[in-house]
Amino acid sequence: MSPARPRPVLATVPLYAPDPSPVEVDLSDNVNLWGVPPAAARALQQPLAAQPSVYPHSDPVELREALARYSGVSAAQVVTGCGSDDVIDGALRAFAAPGEKVAYSAPSFSMLVSFARVNGLEPAPVPFGKDGDVDPDALLAQRAAITYVCSPNNPTGTGVSAAALERVVTRAEGLVLVDEAYGEFSGHTAVSLLPRAPQLLVTRTLSKAFGLAGLRVGYGLAAPEVVQVLEKVRGPYKLNVLGEKAALAALREDVPWVRRHVEESVAIRERLRDALEALGLRALPSSANFLCLPVPDSAALGRALLGRGIKVRVLRALPGIGDAVRVGVGPWGVMERLLAALREVLR
Repeated sequence: MSPARPRPVLATVPLYAPDPSPVEVDLSDNVNLWGVPPAAARALQQPLAAQPSVYPHSDPVELREALARYSGVSAAQVVTGCGSDDVIDGALRAFAAPGEKVAYSAPSFSMLVSFARVNGLEPAPVPFGKDGDVDPDALLAQRAAITYVCSPNNPTGTGVSAAALERVVTRAEGLVLVDEAYGEFSGHTAVSLLPRAPQLLVTRTLSKAFGLAGLRVGYGLAAPEVVQVLEKVRGPYKLNVLGEKAALAALREDVPWVRRHVEESVAIRERLRDALEALGLRALPSSANFLCLPVPDSAALGRALLGRGIKVRVLRALPGIGDAVRVGVGPWGVMERLLAALREVLR
């Protein structure tokens, strides 16, 4: 009997396996360090908050309606998924044929390249412009089946200008996928372009600003025709019953809480930037809930901080940047622990 043979392309796909070891302070995933919003927490604590013995809704109508109200679109323009990365993966499967290109500015969301390769697509990275913004003409020149824009960008945190985004969205030939996982922190969105951009898909998540990362609730916003295609590839029962219930509670009652903590995150991010600069660490401009710090040896700095109970995301050889560490933003008391550890490491 011969062994099972994986597809050869999988040899080029790295395994996503972050260190699961517990630490006192985890700043590596950019989650909401203020915790779960209060109404969502209450929904999860209710007796029989969900019926785990039955399947969740294949079409979560109430959740789609709540997401539509929050986003300012119709429910027919909403598709849900197991995190926004699930919607991104589905879009690549639905709107690009094997061998076609996925264009993006590098560095960007690492899983995009993995999804592209697994689906038999060609990743087509282009550099950012000299001003740090995406280069619309470089992206458009790829003539890709899918053009991906991460706004704000992960892992750098940099924002995308309205002019650059509009140029890409209105001139690209194929699907334009705008990843707004950190959109609440930037105050800018591509959703306003949907009425005149039938090829636009905006993906979002409740994992970051809404503090529900462990429940895996993501969604996409697009023309109804795009949503219908995505529904064909997403498969049934992508949301679990607890995630759906908590998400509904958060969208109905917790939006003011979310916005308040987004404002606090942005203020602390800039306060942290100043404190880091005083230590000789200059962060890249950020419109997200994290800072990206170019450093000579990110692995060494990551190990030193881990030895002091703090985990950051270690980034190696980023195009145009080099080594860097990515640091999530949270309550100032947590940031003070990071700063104290950095003072020890850098002295």
